[in-house]
Amino acid sequence: MTDFPAVTGREFEWKFAPLDRIRPLIEGVLDGSPVAFQYSESAGTTVEWVDRATAVVGVAGIPEDRASANAWGAVEKVLQIRVTSEEAEELLVRREHFDQNPRAAHIVIEALPNSSGTVILEHRGDADLSENVEIVVGEGAQLTVVTVQEWNDSAVHVSSHFATVGRDANLRHVIVSLGGGVVRVNPSIHLAGQGSSTDAFGLYFADAGQYLEQRPYIDHQAANTRSRVNYKGALQGAEAHTVWVGDVLIGPHADGTDSYEQNRNLVLSDGTRADSIPNLEIETGNIVGAGHASSTGRFDDEQLFYLQSRGISEEEARRLVVRGFLAEIITQIGSPALEERLTAAVEAELVEAEVERAAAGAAHDAAAAAAAAAAAGADADAAGGAS
Repeated sequence: MTDFPAVTGREFEWKFAPLDRIRPLIEGVLDGSPVAFQYSESAGTTVEWVDRATAVVGVAGIPEDRASANAWGAVEKVLQIRVTSEEAEELLVRREHFDQNPRAAHIVIEALPNSSGTVILEHRGDADLSENVEIVVGEGAQLTVVTVQEWNDSAVHVSSHFATVGRDANLRHVIVSLGGGVVRVNPSIHLAGQGSSTDAFGLYFADAGQYLEQRPYIDHQAANTRSRVNYKGALQGAEAHTVWVGDVLIGPHADGTDSYEQNRNLVLSDGTRADSIPNLEIETGNIVGAGHASSTGRFDDEQLFYLQSRGISEEEARRLVVRGFLAEIITQIGSPALEERLTAAVEAELVEAEVERAAAGAAHDAAAAAAAAAAAGADADAAGGAS
């Protein structure tokens, strides 16, 4: 951890984050003991605790900031997940037994050459957690890694993902952040083998007071590599804040690279903030293509008018627009059961938003009525005094 300077909040990588809530994970003592978890049985995968000195630890990457370094040094055991089958197996790992004491964790997900599988990491309950997740995709392997954050409102979760993708292999990486007070999941994906590729997706829905951050970094190291980055988020409620910083580096040996990244944010109410910053650095001129895009906006009034003109209420029309906006990401996960559950979770968020919006409207109307009554009373008093 001493390899990194103390965090002041002026650094670009920390300038948006609520450091008062994260600092115990950056500077404090972390409990790195193993925590109980549940997982589904899968014939093509193995799950076990291993020693932190195991050879595979550190293969995908090493800490890039002080929080990651603090967690790296604190863990006692590493949770190793290996995908070994050429069949498309799915493994669900659910972690919900953390407490509110500052903790560290470390996971290594390894897909052996020519294997195929999906690993889903689900997070629920309370937590004050800093963790590192390493992903090693062997030659010719096809791996999907999905991390789902549905923490309680008080939870703080800071996670660094490091991935290395081998020759002719593909990593589909999906981040879904719906719950938690502060959630910061930053993937760093290195396309190290010729012909390797990644499809990186993100879905987030920030409510009042929530802070959700993602900083995907794609490093094109080898020739003929391909990347697609697509993150979408919705924001509602006072002080809902999201941060997306996308970085793509096309290195000097990455001839034939094909890359595109985009981030789109949909603002559902006043008082929110969405920071979106795409970056692209190209060190070779011999590429297929590279580009980036970013947008933040409110509802499309024409879409709402079209739906309402066909007899759909305003509330239902708003839900349909948001569902359609986010569905593009949900359908990329590749797990029907998880896709169905996340669709229901987004629907619940939208219903809650309508209740809050109705309550705010009623409060506003009541305040306006009270102000009007007070003004009328004052006018009556003034008229009586004049007579």
